[in-house]
Amino acid sequence: MKKRGGAYRGTLKARISKLYGGDVTVSKARKLKARKNATARDKQLANWFINMQTADKSPIKKDPKTGTGKKPKGSGRRLYTDENPKDTVSIKFATPADARASVRKVLNSGKSYARKMQILTVGEQRSRYSKTPKREQQSIFKGGKIKLRKSRKNVWEFWLF
Repeated sequence: MKKRGGAYRGTLKARISKLYGGDVTVSKARKLKARKNATARDKQLANWFINMQTADKSPIKKDPKTGTGKKPKGSGRRLYTDENPKDTVSIKFATPADARASVRKVLNSGKSYARKMQILTVGEQRSRYSKTPKREQQSIFKGGKIKLRKSRKNVWEFWLF
């Protein structure tokens, strides 16, 4: 079964070679379109061919602005790109000692409450869903989140009362 575009091109080629001879070019398609006795079908085919030949083949799209969290389609950038690596808090969860050190580092970092909670959640999820689930490390990260919530609650109580 022929593609629709191939059938159009064959019809257009036959029409142009009958009138002007040779292969189909944009200039010949424009001539065919401009003829006084050109049919609606001739104009349609000529327009289609001109658009196909003169349209941008693959428009290059700009990358989205940094910090938006978006990524361009078909790019090498994966799900998450660290756009400010200086701001990153690294975490480890290979051993329980690594997990404790990571929780301590996060709690003592100068990040906001939401950012600390996000980092601890990432640690908890990674330890939980790693190839070999590390339940002890997961509970350490979860305990860090509970401790963070309690410290926040104490701060609010101090300011309110």
